[in-house]
Amino acid sequence: MAKEKKFITCDGNYAAAHIAYLFSEVAAIYPITPSSTMAEYADEWAAYGKKNLFGETLKVVEMQSEGGAAGAVHGSLQAGALSTTFTASQGLLLMIPNMYKIAGELLPAVFHVSARALAAQALSIFGDHSDVMACRQTGFALLASGGVQEAMDMAAVAHLSTIKSRVPFLHFFDGFRTSHEIQKIELIDSDSLKEMISAKALASFRERALNPNQPVTRGTAQNPDVYFQSREAANSFYEAVPDIVARYMGEISELTGRSYLPFNYYGHEQADRIIIAMGSVCDTIKETVDYLNAQGNRVGVISVHLYRPFSAKYFLRVMPKSVKNIAVLDRTKEPGALGEPLYLDVKAIYSEVPNAPGIVGGRYGLSSKDTTPAQILAVFENLSRKEPKNGFTIGIIDDVSFKSLPQKEEISMAQPGTYECKFFGLGSDGTVGANKNTIKIIGETTPKYCQAYFAYDSKKSGGFTCSHLRFGDKPINSPYLVTTPDFVACHVPSYMRKYDILRGIKKGGTLLLNSLWDAEETKKQLPDFIKRTLAEKKINLYIINATQIAEEIGLGNRTNTILQSAFFKIANVIPYELAIKEMKHFIDKSYGKKGEKIVKMNYAAVDRGGEIEKVEVDPEWINCSAKFEADTHNRLAPEWVKHVADVINAQNGDDLPVSVFKGYEDGTMPMGSSTFEKRGIATSVPEWIPANCIQCNQCAYACPHGVIRPFLMTEEEAAKAPESVKRTAGIAAMKGYTFTMQISPLDCTGCGNCADVCPAKTKALEMKPLESQLAEQTNFDYMHATVGYKDTIAPKEQSVKNLQFAQPLFEFSGACAGCGETPYIKTITQLFGDHMMVANATGCSSIYGASYPSSPYTTDKNGRGPSWANSLFEDNAEFGLGMHVGANKIREKLANMMLATQNDENVSAELKGLFTEYLTVRDDYSKAVALVDKIVPLISNTKIQPLREIYELRGFLTPRSQWIFGGDGWAYDIGYGGLDHVLASGNNVNVLVLDTEVYSNTGGQSSKSTPTGAVAKFATSGKRIRKKDLGMMAISYGYVYVAQVAMGANNQQLLKTLKEAEAYNGPSLIIAYAPCINHGLVKGMGKSQAEEKLAVECGYWQLYRFNPALSDQGQNPFTLDSKDPDWSKFQDFIKGEVRYSSLLKTFPDQAAELFALTETYAKLRYENYKRLAQ
Repeated sequence: MAKEKKFITCDGNYAAAHIAYLFSEVAAIYPITPSSTMAEYADEWAAYGKKNLFGETLKVVEMQSEGGAAGAVHGSLQAGALSTTFTASQGLLLMIPNMYKIAGELLPAVFHVSARALAAQALSIFGDHSDVMACRQTGFALLASGGVQEAMDMAAVAHLSTIKSRVPFLHFFDGFRTSHEIQKIELIDSDSLKEMISAKALASFRERALNPNQPVTRGTAQNPDVYFQSREAANSFYEAVPDIVARYMGEISELTGRSYLPFNYYGHEQADRIIIAMGSVCDTIKETVDYLNAQGNRVGVISVHLYRPFSAKYFLRVMPKSVKNIAVLDRTKEPGALGEPLYLDVKAIYSEVPNAPGIVGGRYGLSSKDTTPAQILAVFENLSRKEPKNGFTIGIIDDVSFKSLPQKEEISMAQPGTYECKFFGLGSDGTVGANKNTIKIIGETTPKYCQAYFAYDSKKSGGFTCSHLRFGDKPINSPYLVTTPDFVACHVPSYMRKYDILRGIKKGGTLLLNSLWDAEETKKQLPDFIKRTLAEKKINLYIINATQIAEEIGLGNRTNTILQSAFFKIANVIPYELAIKEMKHFIDKSYGKKGEKIVKMNYAAVDRGGEIEKVEVDPEWINCSAKFEADTHNRLAPEWVKHVADVINAQNGDDLPVSVFKGYEDGTMPMGSSTFEKRGIATSVPEWIPANCIQCNQCAYACPHGVIRPFLMTEEEAAKAPESVKRTAGIAAMKGYTFTMQISPLDCTGCGNCADVCPAKTKALEMKPLESQLAEQTNFDYMHATVGYKDTIAPKEQSVKNLQFAQPLFEFSGACAGCGETPYIKTITQLFGDHMMVANATGCSSIYGASYPSSPYTTDKNGRGPSWANSLFEDNAEFGLGMHVGANKIREKLANMMLATQNDENVSAELKGLFTEYLTVRDDYSKAVALVDKIVPLISNTKIQPLREIYELRGFLTPRSQWIFGGDGWAYDIGYGGLDHVLASGNNVNVLVLDTEVYSNTGGQSSKSTPTGAVAKFATSGKRIRKKDLGMMAISYGYVYVAQVAMGANNQQLLKTLKEAEAYNGPSLIIAYAPCINHGLVKGMGKSQAEEKLAVECGYWQLYRFNPALSDQGQNPFTLDSKDPDWSKFQDFIKGEVRYSSLLKTFPDQAAELFALTETYAKLRYENYKRLAQ
């Protein structure tokens, strides 16, 4: 009797991880987007005791890098355990050396890869095949999946085939497009999979394992006499792979009813034009094939599954004999090659075939660039030409090399009955989470099929999100964004003027608006282009004030559940009563462990989501202007901002042509562009109350985004300033000046840290609704541009207060509200920004530091500012050292040239004197820059060759302060080897480690910085080993300046540390405690500075400085800046963070033991530091 099919709603990562778990005994893991969730699933399942096909729990081992993970897999395989790993992009490239070894030793393994772009002119976390194509020479078989269902099915084929063939497999699918797309798919029966395993092949694998009872020697060194022959000896194993894969595809096809071959053909039997491709685009091509064939065309598509070994036999078997023209699509770019890899493979097959069809190649979809049916139509039209264009691109406008095919208007190819939706939300407002629940509710409680994909910008929480959902009665195979929605929900009212939210909406469609106003006022607030579309397409308009309802319920700004309920009420995709029941069921699952109060609030949100109101659309609106114009279109801004940054920020970057990047081909981006964004994402912002202010400037110090700043005005400036600028008389050293604390409300994220840290008896800052403070934006712009920054009235290095009068050269970043990292960076730029060089490790600090087109690093009035660059994740310390060494080499050259001019009679005595004076102070920035300002004008028009050379290198005359920024994932784990070497080198570089105790950027995975007892991804049941003491390891050298800081606990200690570190003529390492949204602060990120203070008070974090310069003075170099902790507060502190408290709910028996160890280890560290300080 056939078993009943079981369906689940999941994404591609889940599908692949499920199969990998079943077939594996060991998984060596390391986080990297977008593959991390596969490893997270494996770790979570193992923590809860899930069994694999062999009745065992998978052993999951987190490594320090992807290279380490590949090495661990290699060792595990040699020991005889079936092993796997999950990776992407640069991580996959780090595995390549071990991939050669694993393949060369014929070890059966599967690497699951959510294929992703490689960092070239810029980093991209999004999907294409660049990483996989860099591995095609390793000897791994490459097996491609085209969708979520295929990710499960092909994963099984890969595991079965590798055991049988001994050839390792790289199973890949498109990063984000498949890895994060949610679909309703069939779960393959595990008992049936187990029966397919070749018991003989598996037994042979075990027998070949290294075993001291039957010892062998492997991994030898071979010489020229035999290495070549030894490589050729493995040919037979590779020749057998296509047949083995075809066999297992046949077995999976028989089991599931889904037809798989190494190459699958779909289309007209007598096709004259076909496209060859692999990955998710194949489903888009299939839709287009159906559309064209229904119109009388004869077209088709070949979907490539087994890419390596590439089998001509199986390829030609499915190729229609009638084909006249072929287009091969590659999702990668290989500069300088005759064509991309798949195209060259197809050309090679036909190189000796008489009367071969015409073959052209094209590139598409780099970095998850959406590939739509309209673009595929253009490819088929190209094949209809007498001479089809070769080397073409689709989806972009190439007005430089003219390789792009003409763009066509988007059309809907959705199956009849498919309902398409778009939901516009704000990162961290819950919109994405609610839509994931929506998909699961529909997928798991009805026979309907569903699909979800989520588009984001590069901001952290608080950025743009758009959820793309489809529902229907037939399978949905549309792996591209919704461009012709039936339903649009706008959860953020300001988005109406920022984005073209109704673009492509179908006639008779629906708009749900989270409106702060009643029906009549809403009509007044609607922009003209929205009114025109509403009338022209007869759109149904509904409003609900979810913001007000959320506040009334007690949910703050979490409007997601209310709007989810409203969607179900309007869309009627499933009966509303069923939707309410299931939403409450998901609330129980999601929030049940957080207490009854949370559950009841969310229940209320579901119930009140039905309070929608239909707004009548005025037919006269059809006369309104139809042109979409973002609210930034008529403001003053640099040309690049108006024509590039603003377009991208309006989510229209796909429309920009290649010519826009002329002059920026190397990935360079103009400085200071973040100041023009004015996102206005805060619900509430601070209002300054001058009468209460004690002018300590601590609010400005603590602000993560640099939006609140003190200004000083002279009497004349105060008289000219707008009357609306609040002010009060300056005190102490600022007496005689007018003092203002000015807020930039449109740049504020509303975290509230400024108000929280205000020490005034009666708070000088109160959080008020954004709308009430918008007038302050003009005042901020005036103060910044006209009054400017007076940082020389009192030495800025002297105190925290004085420093805040200096302009932050890091401002308005895309970091999360309340971010614990950015205040450190901002402070460093206030001290040294005008002569800083920054090497930044990939991670949160690189993403909020430079996500195109937003640059928060800016310049001062003299045009100077931090010069910033990112290389990779693992090599940041070395990259920074290279910057330092390279710049110093040029500066040494300049010094030698200046010395040589002393004997040149053509050089004036004045210049010689300036050169001599400069050479004595060339490493002192303030003195050197003053002399450089005198020297440069004197040599600018010189014809004397040595002086001409000095002038050409004038940018190197001023000394640089070299900084190396990165998180704990970099410093403690993947980059530690390089960091250790750079510190040991003795070079004068400054390292800032932003210690969040997790891999923040990839979603909160455990690092060696994660303390015992903390729950993190990859540590589902709590971390079991101690936090690595990075500072003590560096101190052991004796000549490295080392400090631990927490600005919220002791802001003066941070200032002192930064000054000492920069002044120290050698390497420095500053480890900064940084609360993060991944910690789950119960009190919220508006208390992140307070959390730092509590961490130090209870002994969780310690403050110290190790200054080797003191040893030369006969003093103890170690200073413990922390006071004796109040250990009675320790347990309450850690339980105030969800990363700890959640363990009490999930693994209560282990929580008490682990929490006790957390405190014990903290005490051990503190006692050790106390001994050093004596």
